[in-house]
Amino acid sequence: MISQHAAEAPFPTWRLIPSRFPPIGAFDTVTTASDLQAVMELEGWTNDRLVSERLARLPQSEWVFGVPNASIVMAAFLHAAPDGHRFSGPHLGAWYAAISISTAVAEVAHHLRREMVARGRDEARRTFRCYSSRLIGEDFVDLRGQRKTWPDLYDRSSYLASQKFGEATHAAGHAGILYDSLRHRDGINVVAYRPRQIVEVTQADHYDLIVPLRGRIVVRRLNDPVIS
Repeated sequence: MISQHAAEAPFPTWRLIPSRFPPIGAFDTVTTASDLQAVMELEGWTNDRLVSERLARLPQSEWVFGVPNASIVMAAFLHAAPDGHRFSGPHLGAWYAAISISTAVAEVAHHLRREMVARGRDEARRTFRCYSSRLIGEDFVDLRGQRKTWPDLYDRSSYLASQKFGEATHAAGHAGILYDSLRHRDGINVVAYRPRQIVEVTQADHYDLIVPLRGRIVVRRLNDPVIS
């Protein structure tokens, strides 16, 4: 484990979620963990074997339920990407967010461009919901400003080293990791490893993103003019 100083996550943080995935409030309305499993089965959350396996890996003491947008939080942990993300593997997701909306936009635009390359497309357009949140904890491992010191953790083409580091960070009990964005100059990202650390989750604006394979990203807040 790399020895690093710890820090609190800045407030607020911002996360963009594609609007084609409508929020399903299975976690929002139940009041006990015992009721939650039945509600998940009713709403189809557990039809996916991987979702069930990830839920089993998450201690009940860390489940979030009975509060607004609890399902948005839990979905981040239960619907992980097949190859994982920079500081988390595919076996269990995590909450990734940015310190500014501009950084959040740059991050999702990068992944849209990767998808476009894979599908042989020249442009992508997608609508996102934006969520603000506050992240609890004073022991986020702080990797900001250290891209030259730990280049393997910032590798643009491989998550091998960073996922290993993230798993060790999680296992050591740290709240998460603060790190520089590779997609937005001076941008900062954060990953949180426990759902109960993520509080005051509030839906904000919707954004339309038009992302060309090369060139300027166009961002429109719905019903507003171009904002970036």
